[in-house]
Amino acid sequence: MKIDILCVGKVKEAEVRGMIAEYSKRLSKYCKLEILEVADEKTPDGASPKVEDEIRKKEGERLLKLVKEQAYVVALAIDGDMYNSEQLAARLERLGVEGVSHIQLIIGGSLGLHESVLARADHKLSFSKLTFPHQLMRVILLEQIYRSYRIISKEPYHK
Repeated sequence: MKIDILCVGKVKEAEVRGMIAEYSKRLSKYCKLEILEVADEKTPDGASPKVEDEIRKKEGERLLKLVKEQAYVVALAIDGDMYNSEQLAARLERLGVEGVSHIQLIIGGSLGLHESVLARADHKLSFSKLTFPHQLMRVILLEQIYRSYRIISKEPYHK
């Protein structure tokens, strides 16, 4: 399985980059992982809803350029489906059984994803009703994908 994580912006904190590198290394046993970043837009203080939407649109256009036509696209969105770890693992396993060989998961920038990205997604996934920093969300997502593969492989880790 090939898994791409499409994200907005670069991770600045060395500790977060270290965690991303660690889970990327762990995942190499289970899948071909690639993390693809697009530039983020600066959000002016007190930006109007219109300006914020324009920012989401620009970032969304950059993300959509990376989306492969044949890929199964999952957008991380606060109003998406929520799963526990076992359910997420079962969903990932089912996609493989159904013949999906390329999954692209999309993490938006600080303002979230533009409606055009959400419209392109085959599925919307939520990790919580809470809002997380988008850089930290990469770590959470990678850890949950790793946990899913451990569950699928019936290997210890997830408890």
